[in-house]
Amino acid sequence: MHDQPTPEQQLQTSYRQSNVIWVFGDQHRAQAMGHRGDKNVSTPNLDNLARTGMQFTNAVAGAPWCCPFRGSLLTSSYPHQSGVDRTPSALDPNLPTVVQPLREAGYHTAWIGKWHLDGSNSSEHYVPAERRGGFDYWLGYENNNNQEETYVYGTNQPDPVRLDGYETDSLTDCLIEHLTGHVQSSRGSDGDYQPFFAALSVQPPHSPYVPPSHDSSAFYHNPADITLRPNVPQVQWIEEKARLDLAGYYGMIENLDANLGKLRAALKHLGIDRETYIVFFSDHGDCLGSHGQWEKSSPWEESIKIPFIIGTVGGNYHMKTGLSPDMINHVDIAPTTLGLCGISTPSWMQGFDFSDRCIKEGRPEHGQSTAPRCAEPTSAYLQQIPAKFHRHSVNKPWRGILTRDGWKYVCMPDRDWLLFNIHEDPFEMANLCHDTVFQAQKERCHRELQQWIEYTGDEFPLPDIALS
Repeated sequence: MHDQPTPEQQLQTSYRQSNVIWVFGDQHRAQAMGHRGDKNVSTPNLDNLARTGMQFTNAVAGAPWCCPFRGSLLTSSYPHQSGVDRTPSALDPNLPTVVQPLREAGYHTAWIGKWHLDGSNSSEHYVPAERRGGFDYWLGYENNNNQEETYVYGTNQPDPVRLDGYETDSLTDCLIEHLTGHVQSSRGSDGDYQPFFAALSVQPPHSPYVPPSHDSSAFYHNPADITLRPNVPQVQWIEEKARLDLAGYYGMIENLDANLGKLRAALKHLGIDRETYIVFFSDHGDCLGSHGQWEKSSPWEESIKIPFIIGTVGGNYHMKTGLSPDMINHVDIAPTTLGLCGISTPSWMQGFDFSDRCIKEGRPEHGQSTAPRCAEPTSAYLQQIPAKFHRHSVNKPWRGILTRDGWKYVCMPDRDWLLFNIHEDPFEMANLCHDTVFQAQKERCHRELQQWIEYTGDEFPLPDIALS
């Protein structure tokens, strides 16, 4: 029998190779998880990850649209700064991404799944090697809306290969296979191996809302049994469509949750569960009938709020647990990821490093600079840059903020539009924008929105909101 390591030895072991895995779906709204109170869905693996990790309950997609979010995710810059301001858009391959500082720190980097950063909406689009963000290993596709028929291109694979099975299942298997090969091939006689950063990006639960057909009984929901959110209008066609779509949506989320469990088990089998952070999030939410809207690109909570959980599988001696009210935004994910690895935030990143919300004081550090840390934002900047003419969706550009104390303020060009107190009105049923009782709050939010526009170099015509 081997002697059990001391807590100090376990701390050093769990830190010396801090791996990070991003796991994210498309259009998974924050409210659609068991631990967030949604009784329509069962998410035991997400619930456990939240229970043993840090859950950011106010995380947002500051640009709730596929390509703009992904561009900000990788570059830690706002959509109007990166040029990825709409779907589809291509990410400039000359822009630095989160991959560069990770590789400089000795990390192996891998991307598996949906890319959607090469300017196309086609499932047949080939992403050239030089336009894959600098990842060491890349297996993915540009875009796909048929989860049962997914074709991927690989690092040394110019021809598409059809995945065997439902997209989320197959891509998770691909990730596990790659990480297993990497850890085993790079592990030395002392047990050390090259640390890694990996991303698993899947299309579900994006529309069409179709869960796996091979195991339909496991992920089946009867539309008639779906409980709608209070902000879904009591209009027959809206309620019927919402229930039908949500039934499939919840099945897709449960399948994603099952694959998260499969990944957690694989990390434990490899013996790297304590030293590997799983960062679970989404690129934006989905209204699915709330306020009579569908899908993304609107400022409602169902569209902008995303799951965001940082945790490990086997427990980690420097991992904090609990709830964080901080509004982590799309630009903050890359610097926070670097912080989990002990890597300082490069000067070109716009976001804030929230990793100290997850890591106890006294953790051994490496690669940290002595440069002063930027101030934590007091609000999250929200953007829809071009008009988007999708049905059942807002077809105007808009800008907004969500403040730390729960105020949301949104403007269309030259027009004040929305003002909500999210703490008191989480379903956004009372628009206070044109109620003079709340003029002071509105003016405070307006000033902060103007500051964000100026700070980021954005261009947007704000209205004159002075009372006449």
